[in-house]
Amino acid sequence: MAPPVSREHVALAEALADEAGAIARRYFRTAFKVDDKPDLTPVTIADREAEAAMRRRIEAAFPDHGIIGEEHGRVRADAEFVWVLDPIDGTKNFISGIPIFGILIGLAYRGRPVLGVIDQPILRERWLGIVGEPSLFNGAPIRTRPASALDMATLYSTSPDMFAGEDAARFARLKARVKLARYGADCYAYAQLASGFIDVVVERDLKPYDYCALTPVIEGAGGVMVDWQGRALDLGSDGKVIACGDPRLLAEVMAALAG
Repeated sequence: MAPPVSREHVALAEALADEAGAIARRYFRTAFKVDDKPDLTPVTIADREAEAAMRRRIEAAFPDHGIIGEEHGRVRADAEFVWVLDPIDGTKNFISGIPIFGILIGLAYRGRPVLGVIDQPILRERWLGIVGEPSLFNGAPIRTRPASALDMATLYSTSPDMFAGEDAARFARLKARVKLARYGADCYAYAQLASGFIDVVVERDLKPYDYCALTPVIEGAGGVMVDWQGRALDLGSDGKVIACGDPRLLAEVMAALAG
């Protein structure tokens, strides 16, 4: 039986994207203070305000649901339904005035992602994924593209610096086998994979708020998103992810990473 994603859940997810997007647009390419978190990644008033606004709306609509957010932590994280929020995925691009970032809104049911929104508020682009349904881009169905051979594939990662130690060697093996490797798009790369313009995204050290919203969008467009061992992603995954537009690429990608 399909997980119970209701129209109310979908409507709320879109309302969250609308509100967070309005906040991001208000601050984009303006002067604001940029703070550093303990891990030295940047955070802005836009990140904090957008997440706080989304959390208030969730609490009002579904007070029994859990929330995991990048900026304001966890509440009821063991609830049956948990909203997973990244108010600005790609903050480094945001603070640089580059409109390649996204608002990520995911909903997990019993730990598994079942609903996802990727919203680019400057370009007014929105991807919506619901488990068991076709994914949509601005309301129209989308499909990943066929790419049965890895040597013809385009590979994306946010940065080569995210791979360290043996993982760096593994990623280098994969990079050597693809046609084109590019960097720097954050969640936008996954959105373009779902829309049929990129073939593979491989990353590591992600948190649930980085990948939870992406998984339903990619799977509903015909792709696959798993960890490096090929296991389905959930709230407890280790943060090493593979997204393939054509599922036939997955075995080759995993083999390259395994060496």
